[in-house]
Amino acid sequence: MAGLYIHIPFCAKRCLYCDFFSNTEMKYKEPCLAAVVRELELRKEYTDGEPVETIYFGGGTPSQLEAKDFDRIFNAIHRLFDVSHCQEITLEANPDDMTPEYVASLRSLPFNRVSMGVQSFKEEDLRFLNRRHNREQALRAVELCKENGLSNISIDLIYGLPGQTVKEWEANLDTAIRLDIPHISAYHLIYEEGTALYKLKEAGKISPVEEEVSVALFTSLIERLTANGYQQYEISNFARPGMLSRHNSSYWTGRKYLGIGPSAHSYNGISRQWNISSLPAYLRGIDSGSPDIEIEELDLNTRYNDFIITGLRTIWGVSLIEIQRLFGKEILAYCQKQAGPYLKQGLLIQKGETLLLSREGIFISDGIMSDLLWV
Repeated sequence: MAGLYIHIPFCAKRCLYCDFFSNTEMKYKEPCLAAVVRELELRKEYTDGEPVETIYFGGGTPSQLEAKDFDRIFNAIHRLFDVSHCQEITLEANPDDMTPEYVASLRSLPFNRVSMGVQSFKEEDLRFLNRRHNREQALRAVELCKENGLSNISIDLIYGLPGQTVKEWEANLDTAIRLDIPHISAYHLIYEEGTALYKLKEAGKISPVEEEVSVALFTSLIERLTANGYQQYEISNFARPGMLSRHNSSYWTGRKYLGIGPSAHSYNGISRQWNISSLPAYLRGIDSGSPDIEIEELDLNTRYNDFIITGLRTIWGVSLIEIQRLFGKEILAYCQKQAGPYLKQGLLIQKGETLLLSREGIFISDGIMSDLLWV
C-alpha cells in the first residue's frame, strides 16, 4: 500500500512562523490545478503500481479550493491509481474557511478526515501568530464538521510561544479535550530562519521560552492527554483508540508515498525526491513534460539512519530483526552497542526484539537518535 500527498500551495496570508512553501497569488490556481493533474499522469508509476491506501491534501491551505477543484483532482486520481483499498482521505483546512456552506459542499467529496490548523484557542496567541481565524471560528469549525458527518477530526496546536505559561497551555488542551477531538498534533514553536518570527527574535523584540518551561509544557501535554484517553503514538501526535493518522504513520513506518505539487516530497524505499519550491518553475517543468525534481539516492547507511529517525519516534519503535534483515549484522551490532548506555539508564527499553523510547527518553529523543545513527 502507498500514500498519495497533494500539495496545494495557496494561502490567503502567511503566518508568522510558517516556513512551508506557499503562495498568496490565487491567479496561479487554474494553471496549478492543471499541473497537478498532469503530474499525476507523469508520475503514476513512481510507487510501482501499489494500491493507494491514503490520500492527503496539505499545504498551504487546501481549503482555499472549491469543491469543483477537488473533483477535478479526484477524477484524475481515480483514473490513474488503484484506490479500491483507500481508507483515509484527509483535507487540511483553516478554521475560518469552514463556513456552513463550505463544509456542506464537502459532503459530495470523498474526504473522511479533516486536519485543522487551530494552533491555539487563545485570541492573543492567534493574533501573535498572524492567524486568520479567531477562537469562536475554531470552535464552530469543529462543530460544523461533526454536524456534516466529518467526525474524524485532527487539530494542530502550538506551544512554547513567548511568555506562555503552563496554565495557559493547559487551558488550550482542556478546550480540545472538551470538544472531544479524536486526534491532536502538538508542536513546539520553532524559529525557522527566514520567517517573520525569526526576524522578530533576531531584532530582540521577542524571546524564546526557557528550556525548563519547554520541558514543563511538553510534560503537561503528555500527562493531560494521556489522562484523557489519548495515546502518544508519535512524539508530537496523540490519538484516541483507533484514530491515529494512517497517512502520517506511513511516513514513520517506511511505506512508499508520492508527493504531487510544488515542493512536495516522495519516497519509494530507494530514493527521496522533492519538487522545486517555486510555483512558476514547477509549472514550467510540468508543462514541458520534465518535472523539476531533485533526487537523493539512498545508500545502505542512509536508509539505516532513516529507519532509526522515523521508527524510534513512534510507539512501534525499531525492530532489531528488521535492522539485521535490511542492513546486515555489522550495522545491527553497531546499533546495539550505541543503544547499550541508554538501555542501562532506562532511556531506551527493549521489548523482545524491539527498541523503544521510554517516557524519560522521549524528552531527549534527538540526542538518543543521533547517537544511534551511522556516521
